[in-house]
Amino acid sequence: MFPERLEDYVGAENPVRFLDAFVGQLDLGALGFAKAQVAATGRPPYDPAALLKLYLYGYLHRIRSSRLLEAECQRNVEVIWLLGKLTPDFKTIADFRKENLKPLRAVSGQFTVLCRKLELFGGQLLAIDGSKFGAVNARDQNFNAAKLQELIARADARLAEYLAQLDSADAAEPASAPLDPDLLAAKIAALREKQEWHKELLAQLQDGEEKQVSVTDPDTRKMPTAQGTIVGYPAMRDANGGG
Repeated sequence: MFPERLEDYVGAENPVRFLDAFVGQLDLGALGFAKAQVAATGRPPYDPAALLKLYLYGYLHRIRSSRLLEAECQRNVEVIWLLGKLTPDFKTIADFRKENLKPLRAVSGQFTVLCRKLELFGGQLLAIDGSKFGAVNARDQNFNAAKLQELIARADARLAEYLAQLDSADAAEPASAPLDPDLLAAKIAALREKQEWHKELLAQLQDGEEKQVSVTDPDTRKMPTAQGTIVGYPAMRDANGGG
């Protein structure tokens, strides 16, 4: 009887809740994140905690573009829940990354190691850092100092590669203006009209004996050539005008 809540779409077992809790316990000001402390006057900026959650989510799921992250904020239920329905644009996301490279590296490395120790986001992290470790029997010996240092070093290397891919993707994507709603409606109407036209042509073929239909010149047909290409030619007719 009651409308569904966004909370209902993100189950209690969803790992994205761990990401939310992880960022929630960080002191972003002490870590050096820009705009963690805001002035009492003026328009408040996006909370760096929200942008950090978005960045870590993109890191886990290998979303290598600020524009793609912007799109996720508007259509991905997990991200909508994670950011509390905030919708930063791609420039805000890219600027956050550029302004906070040093703290991002530190937090991402810490997050990666913690997730591996707690066996969270296993599939995603294995795909990201590509590290392999020999199996041992005792669980508390799985992460000794040497292996942790190796894991951190690998995570730092993969993180640097990920940041470079983000920069490359942002630079390669052309700026695009938002699509006008009227223009979008016109495109949808044209698509539907084209579909109806195709259905009419298909009905003509099904009702008649012809296996082809040509719109511009009804007498034109396709034929394969020796070179494998297709050319149009008028259908041959006899002297009496028959086919």
